[in-house]
Amino acid sequence: MDRFPSLQAVSAWFVVLPDTDAAALLAAEALHHASQNLCHASGRPWLVGRWGPQAMVVGEHEDARVAVIGEHAVTARDAERAAAAVTRARSLEALDHAADWAGSFHLIAGCGGRVRVQGTVVELRRVFHTGTARPGSQEVVVACDRADVLAELTGAALDERRIALELLSTGAPYPWAGAPVWRGLHALPGGHHLTLFPDGRARTARWWSPPDPVVPLAEGAARLREALVEAVGVRTGGRDLVTSDLGGVDSTAVHCTAVRGDAEVVAYTAALHDEAGDDVCFARRTVQALGGMEHHVVPAGDIAMTFDGIDTLDDVLDTPSILTVDRNRRMGIVELAAARGSRLHLTGLGGDELLAGTPARLHSLVLSHPLVALRSVRGYAAKYQWNRRAVLRQLADRRPYRAWIERVALDLTEPPVAAGEPLLDWAVPPRMPPWATAEAVAAARELLRDGRNAVEPRGRGHGEHRELVAMDGISQWARHIGQMAAPLGITVSAPYYDTRVIEAALAVRPQERITPWRYKPLVVEAMRGIVPEAVRSRATKANATFEEEAGVREHRPALLALCEDSRLARLGLVDEGVLRAWCRRALSAESESYLLHSTIACEVWLRSRERTPLPADGGRRT
Repeated sequence: MDRFPSLQAVSAWFVVLPDTDAAALLAAEALHHASQNLCHASGRPWLVGRWGPQAMVVGEHEDARVAVIGEHAVTARDAERAAAAVTRARSLEALDHAADWAGSFHLIAGCGGRVRVQGTVVELRRVFHTGTARPGSQEVVVACDRADVLAELTGAALDERRIALELLSTGAPYPWAGAPVWRGLHALPGGHHLTLFPDGRARTARWWSPPDPVVPLAEGAARLREALVEAVGVRTGGRDLVTSDLGGVDSTAVHCTAVRGDAEVVAYTAALHDEAGDDVCFARRTVQALGGMEHHVVPAGDIAMTFDGIDTLDDVLDTPSILTVDRNRRMGIVELAAARGSRLHLTGLGGDELLAGTPARLHSLVLSHPLVALRSVRGYAAKYQWNRRAVLRQLADRRPYRAWIERVALDLTEPPVAAGEPLLDWAVPPRMPPWATAEAVAAARELLRDGRNAVEPRGRGHGEHRELVAMDGISQWARHIGQMAAPLGITVSAPYYDTRVIEAALAVRPQERITPWRYKPLVVEAMRGIVPEAVRSRATKANATFEEEAGVREHRPALLALCEDSRLARLGLVDEGVLRAWCRRALSAESESYLLHSTIACEVWLRSRERTPLPADGGRRT
């Protein structure tokens, strides 16, 4: 196996270095693979990596430096003003107000020997960090936007226990979900920043918290409209051509917002085999109401099934991703958009978690607004046929998140929770799949129990926690789609994950934003005058169950191929025979085949680490 598969193949990454001579050896290693670098005021390396000529916006004032990379409309003058604010305050905390810009980006700053780096409030733009020491030098903490690049630069070893936790049926619970799978590497939580000190120390602190949900629906809709228009505008401004998904309610809102700008917007809609799927019908109504535009409908027969190509994928991802099983289905339209000449493709990713929310908000609402909450509980119970006794049990359960994690650790090998279970708990309890070995179960249980005492929930109460964790998870999907799309030269964008958009939605009263009586009322109200009336109040959502079940049948040979000489079996984490027998069975998408997703994701990812990829443009061969 090549020691540097990601450093050779990845076209965009950056490492953040502290302002100290102790980081010199690591800086030299990074520079060997890099095409770009920026320096501290001291002259020492500050940012080293690969990025395009216009990708990084930098501002300087005296010894302060501010850099922005991502999707935004920040100018060099804006960054310079932020750097000046840091200089005046002699504190990097001045960025909390001076760098309050629209968009989605990494923000890195340095002043007085200290360095601050942060990503987004959810896990779309992530920061990984680790302590490293070379012989004869003090340990220093360094940061990077990709876990694989950081692991290769520091020589970190794979952590088999973390891989075991990745096998959980619905994914690892917070805060382990999406954590790096190398020893000694850590992920910065969303909404936090990392400060690097010249003596090698580092500190994390929160820079963002979710707003109090007190805003009435009408006011919140106006705020969401303004935030979404701004989010789309910073992406489409100055472009001649962009492409966009045009499918469900969320992508339709983004698309209709985009067409109000100056760029030509080309729409793509994927047809489904499901006869009840009405995305194409509503997309055509939208296009007609907007006066016509270039619109491509991809026939259902041309859309890849789930599990398509899983035995030949060569994407370079920095963590395993369950998106792997749907990679070719998800990437089909992105590839068409890139072939059309687009360098920006807009999606509605993030809308479900943000706009539909979760009924788990009722867990807190039943205490503050009991009559309103109980009416909604009855509505949800009727809508989803929840068992009333199970509903009351979950509403009455006031145990803290740590106790829930302990329960998860204890029940790892219990049968999966029934599909009709109420959605009022901290999360759906994950389970280890039937092919997980006793060693894998023990490793996962040990990790959960070792960390449970320091674990705090992601949000205040079951509902806020569940929504933020869901946004973290799907934003990681968006991030991985971005990594898959990078070789095509196209950015896949998710405006719903911008801080201002998230804040506008989460500030709305939960009893008005989340209700069994209306479908996504917040975006319906926000899009008055933007989305055509013929489609604005749509209350349906497409289902891809057929693609899942047909995919198992059609791509069974590929599933079985991954069972041969399984890398997970080599690590002692899966029983190859049990996994093979499972892959040979007829599987229900609702209750069985989803158990394969995490395992396939890990198997494909481990195999991808064995390949020696072609060098990325702009990088040096090693």
